Amino acid sequence: MRRRLTLLVAATMCLVLLAFLVPLAVLLRRVAEERALVAATTEAQSLIALVGAADPAGLGLSAEQLAATSGRPMTVFLPDGTVLGTPAGRSPAVRLAATAGRSLTVAGPDGAEIVVAVRGRQDGNAVIRTFVPRAELTRGVARAWLVLAGLGVTLLLVGLAVADRLARTLIAPITELSAVSHRLAGAELTARARPAGPPELREVAGALNHLAERIQQLLQDEREQVADLSHRLRTPLTSLRLEAESLTDPAEAARVGARVDALERAVSGLIRQARWRRDGDAAAGCDAAAVVRDRVAFWSVLAEDTGRAVRLDLPPGPLPVRAPADELTAAVDALLGNVFAHTPDGTAFAVALRSRPGGGATLLVTDHGPGVPGLAEGDPGGPAAADGPDDGPVRRGASSAGSTGLGLDIARRAGLASGGGLSLAPRPGGGLRVTLELGPPRAFTSA
Repeated sequence: MRRRLTLLVAATMCLVLLAFLVPLAVLLRRVAEERALVAATTEAQSLIALVGAADPAGLGLSAEQLAATSGRPMTVFLPDGTVLGTPAGRSPAVRLAATAGRSLTVAGPDGAEIVVAVRGRQDGNAVIRTFVPRAELTRGVARAWLVLAGLGVTLLLVGLAVADRLARTLIAPITELSAVSHRLAGAELTARARPAGPPELREVAGALNHLAERIQQLLQDEREQVADLSHRLRTPLTSLRLEAESLTDPAEAARVGARVDALERAVSGLIRQARWRRDGDAAAGCDAAAVVRDRVAFWSVLAEDTGRAVRLDLPPGPLPVRAPADELTAAVDALLGNVFAHTPDGTAFAVALRSRPGGGATLLVTDHGPGVPGLAEGDPGGPAAADGPDDGPVRRGASSAGSTGLGLDIARRAGLASGGGLSLAPRPGGGLRVTLELGPPRAFTSA
């Protein structure tokens, strides 16, 4: 935009300068020619009084002196054919002036010929001739044109500098508005634009700030509502804990109590996440191996109760990823919960975690269940890096098995937030294979 404004001003100024400087340059040339012709004509007319009064010798001497003084040839043609002053032949202009008795100026490629007819002699008309060379006709014109060109270039440069200055006053606020909008798009909701520039841009900055405040308030309200809903779960949890403590079998009471404790920790984590999570928490990352190991150990108890065989394949060391621990925990729980919810008891499943080239990790969850209806062989279930919530079979709020339809979407969003994604494919031999790609962390330190 700045470049286009500068080019627009440059084009406008060039047209204006050409409209003024070209006629002025032509006028200067004509003025120089007129000045030289008037000076030569005046000098030639100064001999008119001597043509009729002086003798030929004196007239010739005066013509030679005048030619030496002016630097131009000065010739007098008398009616009897005598030529005085600078020797020259009778040109057509001289013959015409002698015949018609008229003074005239004839322009040629080498200059201008000026002839002055002198009447009054009894034997005919005398003619005074002088010649102005082309160099004298254009004397000073080149210098004047250079001055005009320099003036035009100077005015153009000054105009461009002023235009660039004005363009900066417009571009700087627009650039700041663009930067603030990108920061808001990156979930930095505290970003605000500084009202500056023309009134229209200040109004846009105010509207953008109002929009950011409104979005921040709406998100705060939504988090409070989620926290309130999560807090309501504490009452049934308390009741469940009391019932667990009333069990007569100590081992069974301990097992159910442990389940209640884990559920209460999950609810508490959800409340903290909804109310106090900051925008920069997503860059913290976690050890994917530790999270997967912990969640598989948690679900292995239920798998043992339902007769499911579990196979876990983890790398020997830590595997840092960009996803926060709470989001990765929710994603793993969602994937494993789907296995228990949508496959019959006794169905085996496997969990494998592998490192990705360039950093990050790939989590594979496979089962031997019925799979997803309509998922063809090799169908990835939509692009892994899609941004929309309704891509492929991973559709938020939709489920062919009668569930809430949020589990796969939770995992998909965790993958996208970390720079990866989620894909589905049929498992060879029956079942489903879910692949969760997790990007590398921006900064990670293993504990």
